[in-house]
Amino acid sequence: MEFFSANQSVFDFFLLTLGFSYSQQVVLRSGVFSLASAAFAALGSYGCAYLVMRAGLPVLPGLLLGALIGAAAGYLTSIPLARLRGVYQAIATLALVEVTVAVALYAEPITGGAVGFNGIPKLVGTQELLLAIFVVGYVLYAMGHSRIGRGFDALRQDEFVAASLGVSSRRQHTLAFIASGLIGGLFGALQSMYSYSIEPHQFGFGFMVSTLAAIVLGGRRTLLGPVVGSAIVILLPEIARPLAEYRQIVVGAVLVIVVIYTPQGLADTFIAWLSHRKNDMKATTASADTTGGRHGNA
Repeated sequence: MEFFSANQSVFDFFLLTLGFSYSQQVVLRSGVFSLASAAFAALGSYGCAYLVMRAGLPVLPGLLLGALIGAAAGYLTSIPLARLRGVYQAIATLALVEVTVAVALYAEPITGGAVGFNGIPKLVGTQELLLAIFVVGYVLYAMGHSRIGRGFDALRQDEFVAASLGVSSRRQHTLAFIASGLIGGLFGALQSMYSYSIEPHQFGFGFMVSTLAAIVLGGRRTLLGPVVGSAIVILLPEIARPLAEYRQIVVGAVLVIVVIYTPQGLADTFIAWLSHRKNDMKATTASADTTGGRHGNA
């Protein structure tokens, strides 16, 4: 308990990073190269802070409305992106993030500008963050084992084959963006109610790099992938801290090594290895039983 108390803030930061990583994973799993999770998080964060601090809403409705703001932004984002693919999607969503950050900087009467939105009471703690992670994890698990998840997987592997099977890329991508916006907006709202203050640069380039790195390191196909990736993103800089000026070099080198040798991500690669090993053991057992049956009949 003493260890947890001493590192509670690190654990909370891990939970927030994990939530944003799930927002990023949804669109990547559907075959969309989107970086818009940062924009969804910013909209949910500022929306919740404004509703709670200025409009006087209780924290729970503020969190829910922050999530709905992110979902609405995800739906609106999916409309123009339906005509784009690959790197063009990444450029368009990157532009969305930059526009969102710029609006947060210059809409000073609402957002506080470069100074940020300050004086927010801490109304969210570890328990609320854990509850949000469990709810989101369950929803994503159920979605992954449904027709929607199978459609996402088909689109990620080959969009033309998926279309021939009756999978609508426009509909699936819209669902993916709505889910991504909902999750990003929710955890953006949670962050605003946790961290006392928010400012535009929290949702800039560094935010995009950390969430994308968590997916690349852990994997984009399983729920365990973002968990492993987020843990690495949070712990690796702390582990490399004693190296002082070489810290960033060590972190970058580890990222490059992981990407080269486990391109599917550490968690997804390990799960795939376990699955192959299990199948090999079943095949060996079945072969042995067949051979033994033949000898017995002889």
